[in-house]
Amino acid sequence: MAVYIDPPVWPGHGRMWSHLVSDVSYDELHAFADRIGAPRGDFERDHYEVPSELYGEAVRAGAVEVGSRELVRRLVAAGLRQQGTPH
Repeated sequence: MAVYIDPPVWPGHGRMWSHLVSDVSYDELHAFADRIGAPRGDFERDHYEVPSELYGEAVRAGAVEVGSRELVRRLVAAGLRQQGTPH
């Protein structure tokens, strides 16, 4: 039971982004995102898009740092991956 974040290597809108996921539930993910100040509007189907400015805060709050492939693997294994998600 954890929340995972990949490195902020995804460019967009003039910033670099990470992905934040839960291996338990979307409720856990939303609660964690609220704690670190990630806007609900940054939720994309099954993950949050987290700007690099919040990466350190997410890790300090307990997000486990993993690579992008591992993040997706854990999301799929938890049964939380949504079809049509681009990353």
